[in-house]
Amino acid sequence: MPMRVVSVVGARPQFVKAAPVSRALRSRGHEETLVHTGQHYDYEMSASFFEELSIPPPDVYLGVGSGSHGYQTGEMLKKIEKVLFEKLGGGGVDCVIVYGDTNSTLAGALAAAKLHIPVAHVEAGLRSFNRRMPEEINRVVADHVSSILFCPTEKAVENLRHEGITEGVFLVGDPMVDVLLSFAGKLDVESVLKKYGLRSGDFFLATVHRAENSDDPGRLRNIINAFSSAPLPVVFPVHPRTKKNMENTEMSPGDNVLLLPPLSYTEFISLLKAARAVLTDSGGVQKEAYVVGTPCITLRDETEWVETVDAGWNVLAGADTERIIRLMDTFSPPEEHPPLYGDGNGAKTIVDILEKELGGKRNRDGLK
Repeated sequence: MPMRVVSVVGARPQFVKAAPVSRALRSRGHEETLVHTGQHYDYEMSASFFEELSIPPPDVYLGVGSGSHGYQTGEMLKKIEKVLFEKLGGGGVDCVIVYGDTNSTLAGALAAAKLHIPVAHVEAGLRSFNRRMPEEINRVVADHVSSILFCPTEKAVENLRHEGITEGVFLVGDPMVDVLLSFAGKLDVESVLKKYGLRSGDFFLATVHRAENSDDPGRLRNIINAFSSAPLPVVFPVHPRTKKNMENTEMSPGDNVLLLPPLSYTEFISLLKAARAVLTDSGGVQKEAYVVGTPCITLRDETEWVETVDAGWNVLAGADTERIIRLMDTFSPPEEHPPLYGDGNGAKTIVDILEKELGGKRNRDGLK
């Protein structure tokens, strides 16, 4: 019997992870309602990803846009709840799928849990152990109201066990790997390098978007100063919030920093593959860098992707200008590069488990 699923997305990493899961659901005849919260409202950070990754157009677009964490989450919660009420009145919902650790994740999980709809959390169990990060609050709460928890790593399973969550936990790898592997033979790296006047291995790629960096003028200035002192050009696609904060504080990077608007998925991954290293505060980019074999300098004081650090391919630099500059010059990963995040079949495994778990619940509860 086909499942009736509502998937909630709103930010770049969620679009990437949802793409193969959505494809797997629909290819098996399941009914998916894709809800886009509008958390990332810039076209290049939203619509282009749907086009490139062949994600079906959103069935519902909430258009929430930017705002404080409380405002944004509250608006999403109200609007997602309305969608779920409509679905419950029109045949029901077997499951709500949420991804990652954004405000969209939290709002989707809370709205579903309060209506007693099972929540499936893709990328469950990650922990930075820093409760000052809004993402940490989002992921902890989402995990504790979820019925089905899809973990990308053994460490994530262990984190949940330490919090008393042992039922409904599944180690599935990461569907982001599915997408990276499927695009491996489709990237035209040389054309992208030519477009921006770059040579492979002779530039750094950078992203900055987390509130701890973009909303803290001192940390942001330290990071921009480090980029300006880099030994190679720095390609810096600028997140809208980061751009606004740089303008408000009149921060101007050096001439070696190439400021770009947010890039499409294929352009970004092409540059990531060709970069000497990536400098980022993004959890998703840390993971993508590892999968494509690019050294990563993380602009945070901790990371939830500890496996990449343990493997020697990721190093924490925080917002220390001198440390970032030094690492750009000296950081070199080992030759060993073990697979950490699955074999590219994460989405198939997720749908297999959903069919088994939700099918069993239907049978037990006598659902039609």
